[in-house]
Amino acid sequence: MDSYQHVFVMRHGDRLDNFDPHWAATAPRPWDPPLFDAGVVRAFGTGQRILTQSTFPIHRVFVSPFLRCILTASEVVAALSSLPNAMSSIDKPKLKVAIEYGLCEMMNSVAIWPQVSPRDGNFDFNISDLEAMFPEGMVDHNVDPIYKEMPKWGETIEGCRERYVEVVKALADKYPTENLLLITHGEGLDTIFSNFFKDATVHEVDYCAYVELRREVSSKDGDVETGEYEVVLSHGQTGIRFSHDPVVIPTPV
Repeated sequence: MDSYQHVFVMRHGDRLDNFDPHWAATAPRPWDPPLFDAGVVRAFGTGQRILTQSTFPIHRVFVSPFLRCILTASEVVAALSSLPNAMSSIDKPKLKVAIEYGLCEMMNSVAIWPQVSPRDGNFDFNISDLEAMFPEGMVDHNVDPIYKEMPKWGETIEGCRERYVEVVKALADKYPTENLLLITHGEGLDTIFSNFFKDATVHEVDYCAYVELRREVSSKDGDVETGEYEVVLSHGQTGIRFSHDPVVIPTPV
């Protein structure tokens, strides 16, 4: 049997601290803002768009532990479960969610300002509280995460980009017969798009922007073989502004 595995990688919605400059001054966790109201609306709308444009179900959602990503995932999951359409074959109880540390924000002062980051460098998350934000029975507690803990503070930009690619590939390989939605941060989406769409230069990534990757999956006698990833561009504008300048190798005279 030949088919395709689809993997969506999406940025979180509009973060509150970018719209309320005073929020961080009194917040107990100023490095972990929630969504702005517009971000909630945008996240749900993006989930609806993915739902209406797809002819296949999303089986699993993996999400960064940062609150803005969790709240985005909650809205997207609600949207994926809301509309009867071409994806009505989705079996709601079977849509599963899991938190993946490897999808987290870039752990350095480029992404998280020193004035708001924890002084002890401890980015702590109450995973049980975060999991409670999803419908009962949707969180898959049997998932073995790719990253068992948060990456250490001070990772390099290049190291972070390698992490994002590693995690996306590892999750896809772990569930080759399932379609995935991974909710991460701007750097993560930029990295994945640039890595899989060769010779592309990303100029801007909007809130809730996303990219769809797909690869052929073949199954025979219980063995699964996978093809190369390709970036699906048929959905139109998905919030990523880029230019594509393939390298031209001159033909010898």
